[in-house]
Amino acid sequence: MRTAAPGSRPPVLLGRRGERELLEGLIENVRGGQSAVLVIRGEAGTGKTALLDHCARQATGFRVAAICGVEAEMELPFAAVHQLCTPMLGRLDLLPEPQQTALRVALGLSPGEVPSRFLVALAVLSLLSAVAEERPLLCLVDDAHWLDNASGQALGFAARRLLAESVALVFTAREPVTRWLEGLPELPLGGLEDQDARALLAWAVPGRLDERIRDRIIVETGGNPLALLELPRGMSAAELAGGFDLPGAGGLSEQMENHYLRRISTLPEATQRLLLLAAAESAGDAALVWGAAQQAGIGFRALAPAVDARLATQTGQQIRFHHPLVRSAVYRAAAPSARQAAHQALAEVTDPHRDPDRRAWHRALAASSPDEEVAAELEHSAGRALTLGGLAAAAAFLERAAELTPDAARRAGRALRAAEAKHFSGDAEAALRLLAQAEAGRLNEREQARAHLLRGRTAFGSSRALDGPPLLLTAARELAPLDPLTSRDTYLSALFTAIIVGRLAGEVDLVGVARAARAAPTSATAARPQDLLLDGLALVITEGHAAGAPLLKDAVRAFRTTDITITQAMGWLWPAAHAAFDLWDDESWEELSARHTRLAREVGGLYMLPLALDTQIRFELFAGRLTSAASLVEQVAAVTDVTVAGTAPYGVLGLPHYSALALAAFQGREATAAPLIHAVSAQLMRRGEGMGLTMVEHAKAVLYNGLGRYPQACEAARSGAGQTSELALSNWSLPELVEAAVRTDQHALAEDARARLEQTTTPSATDWALGIQDRCNALVTGAEAHYRDAIDHLGRTRMRTEHARAHLLFGEWLRRERRRVEAGEHLRTAHSMFVEMGMEAFAERARRERRANGETIHKRRAGTHDELTPQEAQIAQLARTGLTNPEIGSQLFLSPRTVEWHLKKIFAKLAISSRRELLSALPERARSDTRPSAGPAAHA
Repeated sequence: MRTAAPGSRPPVLLGRRGERELLEGLIENVRGGQSAVLVIRGEAGTGKTALLDHCARQATGFRVAAICGVEAEMELPFAAVHQLCTPMLGRLDLLPEPQQTALRVALGLSPGEVPSRFLVALAVLSLLSAVAEERPLLCLVDDAHWLDNASGQALGFAARRLLAESVALVFTAREPVTRWLEGLPELPLGGLEDQDARALLAWAVPGRLDERIRDRIIVETGGNPLALLELPRGMSAAELAGGFDLPGAGGLSEQMENHYLRRISTLPEATQRLLLLAAAESAGDAALVWGAAQQAGIGFRALAPAVDARLATQTGQQIRFHHPLVRSAVYRAAAPSARQAAHQALAEVTDPHRDPDRRAWHRALAASSPDEEVAAELEHSAGRALTLGGLAAAAAFLERAAELTPDAARRAGRALRAAEAKHFSGDAEAALRLLAQAEAGRLNEREQARAHLLRGRTAFGSSRALDGPPLLLTAARELAPLDPLTSRDTYLSALFTAIIVGRLAGEVDLVGVARAARAAPTSATAARPQDLLLDGLALVITEGHAAGAPLLKDAVRAFRTTDITITQAMGWLWPAAHAAFDLWDDESWEELSARHTRLAREVGGLYMLPLALDTQIRFELFAGRLTSAASLVEQVAAVTDVTVAGTAPYGVLGLPHYSALALAAFQGREATAAPLIHAVSAQLMRRGEGMGLTMVEHAKAVLYNGLGRYPQACEAARSGAGQTSELALSNWSLPELVEAAVRTDQHALAEDARARLEQTTTPSATDWALGIQDRCNALVTGAEAHYRDAIDHLGRTRMRTEHARAHLLFGEWLRRERRRVEAGEHLRTAHSMFVEMGMEAFAERARRERRANGETIHKRRAGTHDELTPQEAQIAQLARTGLTNPEIGSQLFLSPRTVEWHLKKIFAKLAISSRRELLSALPERARSDTRPSAGPAAHA
């Protein structure tokens, strides 16, 4: 600790020894080639910025990039990314082309379609890594709680993906931390310790300070450094000597703001007006502020009193406030008319050609009554914002445009557009508020239909899933005479929404939606793949699989063979994949889910990517590629780092803990699965998503059948299989129910489940369907031929977990028939397959059967490839196919440097020295384990 004599120069950083040592160690680790991330959190004035300055002083030899969140720029997309990355654009050409393009468009450097926030976040990560190749990089982000949402998500994503780069990211934020910083390493910052607080207060108050008053100041400020420095300013000597009293109401920020207001009120009137102009100009552009000041008759000397009072200063081309609370105090304290006048002055000096959007925003805030000219200008700004991926900015422009629109019908239409922009930017609450405003106005028929469609879409983002089917059904009916094709698409959305609501449906259930879809008028042009899908699903739901399976097969085939647009692909590949596994068509399921994931990555479909990954994860689990599934679960978590919670297109489906539950069940890890079962089930009940509950029941049934706890497996499978309206997800539980019911001597229950299963497997007639059917027939009848047919059919599929389980069941049956030699063959096959796949519970079940069969089982010695983590195994497999480090990084959301770091560890574990040796060091895997089948090209 450094002390300071009263009245001497203020200490650079008083106390904070532990915090300084932590930051110094962080810098040294980065200097040594490791990444580091830290969030310094605390209330205003605790010295967070001082610690950032200390960190920068320690970073000799580093490149230091420092930015600061600005409250007024929170609606401007990628404003903070622009601050951080613009000086680094000399390394932009090192990034993969899609990332370069996304970042250029986001920063306004080139025109283009709305860039995916995910691609921009990946580009930021890659750019930081590329810059750090030259020398270590320190990024300091002050006031992160005021970052715009798009930048916050991008930087939070980068922070979670950094590993082996010489990059440090240090944030400061107030309590509580914002969502995109949650889970990152934190340094909570409170007040100074008593001795340091006394020393700082002694410097701040050079005159006499009563000991009781001193103690009270320290207690009431909590040792907050800024409060200790600022609150005594302007107080009389008499007050400090014994009569000083702190405000008793409000938090510290409120106290500080009130304190600044008192100081501002003593300044000359011209200075106060100048500060208001600076507060209203969010970018702090000195040229604009002085231009507006000149028009208002304010001279350059007006700034001097604010500088002398340590409230504001001019640095280069910016006017900066001493503390963000000064800006907020100035702006909030001004009368509405004064704020409007300030914005009007700024609008008049803002170039309409160079910065039309900022001019429009100032004009909007200057308006005191409806003004169609300003509203139209804001609408144009919204269109420009969308070209930069600025959904939040577009929504802000449109919302203000609606407020300023005189005509009621036009006002309602603009509010509806604002609501749609808010929805797709992830702000469901604001979307619903604006939607209510739109519906209270005069919407035309098409707009009313769009409003119902939006309400249906937002149902899953606002914990009101039950509202989705009736709202979408209403929208579909309203759109029928206006836009028949959009109407049919909306019927299909309503159908899948009803499947997701499932058992929890209200008056409008799946059968009701399917009947409405079948009764709706068709169009001569309705021959698209999604039209076949709609008709096939509606027929299956209302008439059964025997009637609807042929048409549903045509729909799946159309999605595999027809050239479709990217919009069609992104909208309907997930339902098509769902139809494929409803038909027990493992080949189509693999192709469509992999294609969906690939396209979502390529076009930056962040909204749909978690769902696409979730579908592929479930295929990987059935295919026995649990290592690949684990890597995909990590990727789902990476994607959701740059999304807003609760905005997945189908509720919690596709969120990381959801996929993690399925993975834990197949692995047989009850300790991991149990808390996930509880958490996911509670969330699904709150949201009203019955299909998810059926998926949870299936996961529980797999888990408990693997563990040999058949009563629990039977209970879970019986619940899951009882939801016939949820199609394939309910069907998956039927084989689990047959097995568990047979093992618990509930033969009537097993026979009923087997008969229900045949209603879907017989019309499908795939090897997967027939293999599962034979396996269940074998369990119920005990016929050896069924066991052998099951193994034969399933051996021709991609479903290795099902194949291994057929061997296990046959081996168990043979052992009970005392045919030990044959039993041993099948049990050893099953055991080996389960161990290799990572299905620990089933492997243990097979091991126990082998021991009961009289075998002496030696502990399996793991090969070196088994020591790889899921992510390492995935990287090794991708490198094995010839992908470069940047290509691997793009797939797994890592920087090329981190991929290289992982490969070094992989080489060491496998005792090899080059990528070529991966061919022999790793077991052969199916092509889809690493590079998914592309399928037919999708055209924009």
